[in-house]
Amino acid sequence: MSVIEAKSLTLSYGQKPVFSGLDLSVPPGKITVLIGSNGCGKSTLLRSLARLLKPQEGSILLDGTEMAKLSSKEIARRLAILPQGPVAPEGLTVHQLVKQGRYPYQSWLQQWSKEDERMVNNALEVTDMDGLANRPVDSLSGGQRQRAWIAMTLAQNTPAILLDEPTTYLDMTHQIEVLDLLFDLNEQENRTVVMVLHDINLACRYAHQIVAVKDGQIYAQGAPETIMNEQLIRSVFDMECQVTYDPIFGTPLCIPYGKGRKIAKAAVAAF
Repeated sequence: MSVIEAKSLTLSYGQKPVFSGLDLSVPPGKITVLIGSNGCGKSTLLRSLARLLKPQEGSILLDGTEMAKLSSKEIARRLAILPQGPVAPEGLTVHQLVKQGRYPYQSWLQQWSKEDERMVNNALEVTDMDGLANRPVDSLSGGQRQRAWIAMTLAQNTPAILLDEPTTYLDMTHQIEVLDLLFDLNEQENRTVVMVLHDINLACRYAHQIVAVKDGQIYAQGAPETIMNEQLIRSVFDMECQVTYDPIFGTPLCIPYGKGRKIAKAAVAAF
């Protein structure tokens, strides 16, 4: 059974429909990446899967149960979402931020417990943020800040994590750092990860499943090595390219056409 499933989903912003009659299954224990051109609705779809956006028609199921029938706290114990560009209140420390991930487990009858503290400390350790626990979030670098927010979602201890463009504004080193962390969480803890990425090559490297979105529909869905080709890039992104294979990982590698310097093959071979 899929962890998250959308059936005949219709979503709109105001009077403008974004998706109509969309069906999507997110396999458990896998990394699923949504790709598509700017404004195609990737983030809208991700928000709807987390019940942050109410559909006009259709339903979203979490572990086989309609989300509309579940309480917000119950959903928060089973699914965590990290939106794009989250902002922490000024002066909030990393430790205070990560503690917020345990709020779905708090009530009048159940206050802060040793288990809560253990989950917070574990999240800080896994994300390598324990040494920065007392630092204000707004004083961190981009990569550290992103790891702090991921630590907060980990403290929720949910089997599924949704992330909207978690590598935006990060340099190459920090992009790989964040994606490696998510990859390890999937490999070692069997977490289901769903995220929006703009970098097609990184999507192909890390995803078990890619969902390509175009014109309010799913254009293609499947393993990168089975669906990624020049026709998909041309149709979804309106871009000409050559798709080859990454020499290190063997995953599809998209090389876009366009203008730029051309170096003689003899010079390339000398590298």
